[in-house]
Amino acid sequence: MNLLTWAIIALIVAVVAGALGFTGIARGAATISRILFVIFLVVAAILFLMVLLGIGIAI
Repeated sequence: MNLLTWAIIALIVAVVAGALGFTGIARGAATISRILFVIFLVVAAILFLMVLLGIGIAI
C-alpha cells in the first residue's frame, strides 16, 4: 500500500533528522509517520473485515 510507504519514508526522515540534531523536524516527521501508520491500520482492518464478511466488488 502506498500509505504504508509514505509512513516508512516519514519515519526514516525522522530518524535521520534526529541523528543530525534537527529535533523539531524529527518530531514533526515522527508525528506524520505515526498518523499515516494509524490510518493504514484502520483501512487495513476495514478491508479485512469486508473480506471476512464477503462484502466486496466482484471483478
